[in-house]
Amino acid sequence: MGFFKKYEFKIAWRYLMSRRREGGISIIAWYALIGVVLGVATLVIVQAVMIGFRTEFVEKIVGANAHIAIYKKTLSTDIDKTFNLEDTRVIIQTLKKKENFKAAYPLVREQVLASKNSYSTGVEVYGISEGDFSNIRLVNEPTTSEGRFEDFNDGVAIGAQLARKLSISINDTIKLISPNGTKSVFGTIPRVNVFKVTYIFSVGRYDIDSTRIYMPLKDAQAFFNRVNKADLIEVLLENPFEVDEFKKTVADELAEKYFLYSWKERTAAFLDALDLERRVMFIILSLIVLIAAMNIISGLVMLVKNKGRDIGILRSLGLTRSSILRIFFICGSLIGVVGTILGVSIGMLFVTYINEIQWLVEYIIGASVWNEEIRFLTQVPAKLRVNDVVFALVVSLSISFVITIFPARKAASLDPAEALKYE
Repeated sequence: MGFFKKYEFKIAWRYLMSRRREGGISIIAWYALIGVVLGVATLVIVQAVMIGFRTEFVEKIVGANAHIAIYKKTLSTDIDKTFNLEDTRVIIQTLKKKENFKAAYPLVREQVLASKNSYSTGVEVYGISEGDFSNIRLVNEPTTSEGRFEDFNDGVAIGAQLARKLSISINDTIKLISPNGTKSVFGTIPRVNVFKVTYIFSVGRYDIDSTRIYMPLKDAQAFFNRVNKADLIEVLLENPFEVDEFKKTVADELAEKYFLYSWKERTAAFLDALDLERRVMFIILSLIVLIAAMNIISGLVMLVKNKGRDIGILRSLGLTRSSILRIFFICGSLIGVVGTILGVSIGMLFVTYINEIQWLVEYIIGASVWNEEIRFLTQVPAKLRVNDVVFALVVSLSISFVITIFPARKAASLDPAEALKYE
């Protein structure tokens, strides 16, 4: 057994499992074990869900949005902020020469009111050509879809949640009302047009699925009075996580006239908040594990008190202080080790079947436990990472080992003559 002797494990196991009338702590040991199991399982589950939420959120961002948006640098409302055909051509030719470049395209973007029958809601229209539309991965390969992606030029593509809000199906029409309409002597007359819905998609993010409409570029330019012009240029990269390096390579050529806004800059505050929240939750849940493990101390203190006579006899038989310390250290650490292993196992199983558990709970209570309107994602995300599981193991075992040392040392320091004084 190396540092620990076989007989020390046998004695520790007998002490740990002995009944209370025999001076054991079986009930307290079970309480401590359950506390450690629940604490560790919660730690694993919460970490996996928070990592999963961050990973899924980033995946939706880079899969359904441009990785870089290019705008003209101007603060004056009198200066035309749109890109003409020549501006677009020069910028795209510059970007094509750079490593990690995938695609770039002009985009018309406006906020309008969408309505169907008696329903209406605010939406954002993206005017894009069919060839560039196919480069948006999560729209081209959505979670669910209706209609044909190839029919995009015959109408508009809308998000599934928007279709649900307005009760729209494939080949239905949708009315779009733009407040920036034609100016007349009576004021501004809103632009109104009706478009056929040819494609309905779901990327799995509520804010996108409920507000976004894709329209052929020519139709968007005509509707918003942007003939041969675009509001911005969007850029897609082969590896969106190297967006900062890509920006540096084009900064000298474009930064003077244009503003480059990456997906990381757009979501930096939110992602930083998620990372901070995850770290804080790990600390808080580690404290819960510590509180649960405190039952080990109370149990061992009682065990040492009840087994004072046995300690005196063992010392008289020749066991050293170190051997007594190891026996009671094993008593406490066994609870921590078993509880940690069970907790990690339960946590990993829970994370593996988290969506099935979500559906079961919702079926039982008859209500949703995951509000997609608030959390953006349509289901509970969870991702197990080896380093997170190992870290939870290390933290729990470290706590269990450290807090076991103190009562074990007290047992080892017990004087055998004093323990057997009244025997």
